[in-house]
Amino acid sequence: MSSDDSASAGNKPRRAPRTDARRNRDKLIRAATAAFAAAEGTVPFEAIARDAGVGIGTLYRHFPTREALVEAVYSAELDEVTDSVPDLLRRFPPETALRAWMERYAAFVATKRGMAETLRAGWESGTIATPATRERITAAIATILESGAESGTLRADTEPGDVTMLLLGTLLATTGNETPGQTGRLLDLVIDALRPE
Repeated sequence: MSSDDSASAGNKPRRAPRTDARRNRDKLIRAATAAFAAAEGTVPFEAIARDAGVGIGTLYRHFPTREALVEAVYSAELDEVTDSVPDLLRRFPPETALRAWMERYAAFVATKRGMAETLRAGWESGTIATPATRERITAAIATILESGAESGTLRADTEPGDVTMLLLGTLLATTGNETPGQTGRLLDLVIDALRPE
């Protein structure tokens, strides 16, 4: 049997999604991310599809349930936050990279607000995989702290997990009731605490 015959016998290699399908999925994730970040309550699927410039059928083809969409948005945002560290360290000194990274992390936390109820229910029921969020965030912080300790611009005696807790406390305390510029001022205080004396 030739390789062509075996492919036709049900062993066809999986084809990559079409370019337009990938583009539509990416547009839906971007639109949902913006909608969840701005949401006070439940975000209608129709609004997400409209903002992405696609039909509701396209949304349901990619994300048949709210949980599937929320999981995709959460995963994409977490990847973006944690994967941004090497680029930030290439472009900026460690303390500036950390401050820029904290801004991105704050945006991630803001996006999570509009997804919190669905995420919590999905994690409890097992319909959404439980990600190692805290571990990944702490690993990202550890990388920046290590670079800062080597350059002498950030304290060498700081536990990355402590910084994670400090950031979570800061961002959760201001959720929904921060005054203009307050989050930025608090993040500046965190950076000040991490500079060598």
